[in-house]
Amino acid sequence: MSFFNFDTPIVSKKQSAFSIYDSPGLWRVHWQIKQRVIVSTFYTRHDQACLLWAAVSAAIFLAAQFLSLNWFAQAMMASGLTVLCVVGMVALTSHFSAEERLTWVLYGWSGLMLVGTLTTDLSLFLGWGEVLGHLCPLWLGISGIGYVITGLGMRSRAFMLIAAAHFLTIYILPHVGMWQPLTTGIVISGCALLIAEVQWDANGVCGYQAPLEADSQA
Repeated sequence: MSFFNFDTPIVSKKQSAFSIYDSPGLWRVHWQIKQRVIVSTFYTRHDQACLLWAAVSAAIFLAAQFLSLNWFAQAMMASGLTVLCVVGMVALTSHFSAEERLTWVLYGWSGLMLVGTLTTDLSLFLGWGEVLGHLCPLWLGISGIGYVITGLGMRSRAFMLIAAAHFLTIYILPHVGMWQPLTTGIVISGCALLIAEVQWDANGVCGYQAPLEADSQA
């Protein structure tokens, strides 16, 4: 048996809001007009944590790109949002992580986010110019490492490819000039949103992704 399950698509479309067993905190979204289904999907607590990260990271990097805030105001806003997001992520996924023996992945992400926040704030308060000038590569690298950890823990090629996309973006940043915060935000936020919206491969974990038996035979 291989570490990755190559018989499973790397990513696939979620089937429907009713193609999954009930689980704590599950959101089902089903909009239908007569016989026409507009949207039918679901969001597990893991998906909800990804949506939270997508929204927060978009807010942080869009503010850095377009709002005329001083460094101190930006750092305080970003730090506050990041800490709140870590708390939200732990609250949403701790039960799932413990059940699937992936608590170390959750702790890894939490630690990476807090280290990144502390490094960013110290670079501002202590005047670390070299770090301040490379905050976008720093956060892309931190997120990339987090996805590698997740890919190994969940035995998922999708997360490993997303990690590669983050690392590749680091090399692209020098070519986008003043648009580095926007580019970073698009990659970090967009990848988190992608994870929430699709079904990704997993080998032996994430049982919540499995469709209902009746639905799979339809």
